[in-house]
Amino acid sequence: MIPEFAQQKIKQHKGRYDISKQLFERAEQLMPGGVNSPVRAFNGVGGHPIFIAGASGPIVQDMDENQYIDFVLSWGPMILGHAHPHVIKSVTERLSLGTSFGAPTDIETYLSDLICTRHESVEQLRLVNSGTEATMSAIRLARGYTGKDEIVKCNGCYHGHADGLLVSAGSGLATGGKPTSAGVPADIAKLTHVIEYNDTEALEALFKSNSNIACFIVEPVAGNMGCIPPAEDYLQKTRQLCDQYGVVLILDEVMTGCRVAYGSSQEIYGIKADMTCFGKVIGGGLPLAAYGGKKEIMQHLAPVGKVYQAGTLSGNPLAVSAGCATLEMLPKSAYDKLTQTTTRYVKMFEKALSDKGITHSINQVGSMFGIFFQPEAPSNFTEISTSHVEMYKKFFHALLDEGVYIAPSAYEACFMSLAHDDEAIESMTQQAVERAVQKL
Repeated sequence: MIPEFAQQKIKQHKGRYDISKQLFERAEQLMPGGVNSPVRAFNGVGGHPIFIAGASGPIVQDMDENQYIDFVLSWGPMILGHAHPHVIKSVTERLSLGTSFGAPTDIETYLSDLICTRHESVEQLRLVNSGTEATMSAIRLARGYTGKDEIVKCNGCYHGHADGLLVSAGSGLATGGKPTSAGVPADIAKLTHVIEYNDTEALEALFKSNSNIACFIVEPVAGNMGCIPPAEDYLQKTRQLCDQYGVVLILDEVMTGCRVAYGSSQEIYGIKADMTCFGKVIGGGLPLAAYGGKKEIMQHLAPVGKVYQAGTLSGNPLAVSAGCATLEMLPKSAYDKLTQTTTRYVKMFEKALSDKGITHSINQVGSMFGIFFQPEAPSNFTEISTSHVEMYKKFFHALLDEGVYIAPSAYEACFMSLAHDDEAIESMTQQAVERAVQKL
């Protein structure tokens, strides 16, 4: 599975990760940090990243031909497992018709229908290429719709790398040890207000004191600080406050959308957003995202409205075909199976850690989960302990050496796929976790 290019560049190796190490050294010469997205560099856990050669089902294989049971799943999109036959067939057939046209295709309408059907709050939809593009565009639309300039986000919730959102952001930035990014002008950052996740009192106080807030953007389940669910009635109270003060509620479901439930987090918690951002699962592993919501709001988008947003590759037929194929394989019953499978694996991790007497807590929402090495799971970003981060680093490498790949950051969630529902895979995982725990 080693490409010819790599064969030409690597030296004779003997260690478990030698080829990946050599490839990373070469990559560092050509790309900043050797990666195209910061968290991939393993800065959050130490060491160098593994370079992936290929994957199938719940298994990824690196360039050293080590195989891993995968709980990263490309950071969430591969909900069916890697290289699912229906997705591969759909993309391959579409590929033979051409890769991009810059004109409408029927499958864009089909995918939009699939997404809108699942979400009562989404009456119209716009397809884009990334989660960042979706959140950035949704915020611009909220500003155009309300005529207001300022926004509110939560500390530790990551909504992409648009300038106005890189303010006390979590995820990749927290992993790199920088709470904000250089290059963001102060005049842009000051338009963003930051409060703690799960704190409706702070949200209400802000709304009361400021009449220029266009929107509140929030992850319904915070997945960029290790999977933190909303407190009881948090989202309902948030919905009430946004209605009361005329603020657009944007739910960032890029991570949770079509993953935690058929109708995403909004189905689980019984809430309707004004706008919702999607990504990851809806693209089936290809670059695709979307934002949508009330028709009253979406009609402010060009070409029918005055809020401009466009994209050469928006609705790319290859990405859309992968998204359609993925959603076709996810009826409501699939989510029951996913949740049940995830619960079994979570109990497996819990038992192994408890038997060793290691302090921990685990959160689960649907097919997402997060492991915390502290007595109680945090309810917001500031409650994540330093001791958790340090222990997580050790746990990550112990698991990696045993053939289990979890998120290379203490601030990220883990994900499950339908392909993990396999007795052999489950048994292999259990044995690997038990061996890894003994090293802690």
